[in-house]
Amino acid sequence: MSNFFFIGLPYASIVIMLIGTIYRYRSTEFEYSSLSSQFLESKTLYKGVRPFHWGIIFLFFAHLIGFLFPRTVLAWNGDVLRLLIIEIGAFGFGLLTLWGLIILIIRRLRSRRTQIVTSKMDVVVYIILLVEVVTGLLSAYLYRWGSSWFASAMTPYLKSLFLFSPDTAALQAMPLLVQIHVVSAFSMFALIPFTRFVHFLVYPIWYFFRGYQRVVWNWDRNQIRNSDKMNFGKPPENN
Repeated sequence: MSNFFFIGLPYASIVIMLIGTIYRYRSTEFEYSSLSSQFLESKTLYKGVRPFHWGIIFLFFAHLIGFLFPRTVLAWNGDVLRLLIIEIGAFGFGLLTLWGLIILIIRRLRSRRTQIVTSKMDVVVYIILLVEVVTGLLSAYLYRWGSSWFASAMTPYLKSLFLFSPDTAALQAMPLLVQIHVVSAFSMFALIPFTRFVHFLVYPIWYFFRGYQRVVWNWDRNQIRNSDKMNFGKPPENN
């Protein structure tokens, strides 16, 4: 079972993600988005999506730095104060992620409009995300100095997967919470082509570089809100 979860699942997840993502983009390009429900309910969405995204982005790059620069992380953690800064900071962003995720789940449960558009895969995504965040927080709390043992134990395991010479000895020696955390992470990769996760692959980065859009109103925006007219502003003219 350890070979299945720690070797077979990672490779299967990557293959499913690559092939499934390409196929879905080519076959259903217009559904290749987050399928936002903001128009159905925006107030609670804003309260949940902001802390969730800020927290998950920080944690992603924190894990990425630990994977790419393990020696640098271990050297940084050589000082107690710096170790406490990175541990407390990461745990705080983990709590921020959990807070945002709980708000988003409550929003789906309480809002009738969002319930109608919630699919079975949305439920699976929320469950896996909740398991991922909770196990990560419990691992950080129960087994201290996670940034150090991630750089010294988990990074060699992940690199062995990329080198097609998997070595699971370090991961098998980890506590069950850590193993569940790793398995749920690989499971999320496999779900990307079939869920709203695909939206981060087509993030409109070019929006940051385009010019400002000028909007010209030809009516009084304060008056039309109380108007009963069918046509607002200047009637169209045929040329």
